[in-house]
Amino acid sequence: MTDAPAIDRVATLRRSPIFDQLSPAELEVLAGLCRPCQFAPGEVIFAQGDLGDCLYVIGAGEVEVSRAERAGVPLAVLQPGACFGEMALIDREDRSATARARTAVQALRLSAEGFTTFRGYSRDGFTFIVINVARVLSSRLRETSAQLAARL
Repeated sequence: MTDAPAIDRVATLRRSPIFDQLSPAELEVLAGLCRPCQFAPGEVIFAQGDLGDCLYVIGAGEVEVSRAERAGVPLAVLQPGACFGEMALIDREDRSATARARTAVQALRLSAEGFTTFRGYSRDGFTFIVINVARVLSSRLRETSAQLAARL
């Protein structure tokens, strides 16, 4: 991971459903708490089992998510606007999957500490983000449940 060249932080956050319902002022504050970064094709962003301490929002490029049990078979390929690693903001547990840059990636990194700082600025904005994370996780769980049901 290297520091990224200029990336429009607010526009990147605005594209992600996790930050829906935030005001322009809240997005500006949150953008200031994010760190831009870039990853080369094939670079591991985080590995399954690593301690989760942040989430990422893709500004440009594609990220592949996989698990060790299914080596070589991606669970998902994420596009700009997608968020990943969001469970770390909720539970701060080990990563459940590996995220790898499929192409050159520019992203924003929001640490758990930055998220906690944002809570002090806007409890309503913080609540919107937590609800939106729950929505994303619920959607992924429904998709996984449907895939499992199809295999039975």
